[in-house]
Amino acid sequence: MNEKVAMDDILSCTNSMITMINYAIQQSNNKNFRDSLIEHRNKLENIQWKIYMINKEKGYYVPAAPAGEADVEQVKQAISK
Repeated sequence: MNEKVAMDDILSCTNSMITMINYAIQQSNNKNFRDSLIEHRNKLENIQWKIYMINKEKGYYVPAAPAGEADVEQVKQAISK
């Protein structure tokens, strides 16, 4: 396994954990437990950002080009209906 594959796997696993924690937050009815989950999710999101930045800096991930103004307007119109 090369470094790029490993980094992609780490990012994917981190994203999955964040998704699972978000689901648990939504389902939780215990305030202390919910607050703890939110704290852990926030920490994971910070880790996820660092992993993303490493991938971007090394050229392992190239983000999509920003949407043009016409595209943004088209989406705004579509969701405002």
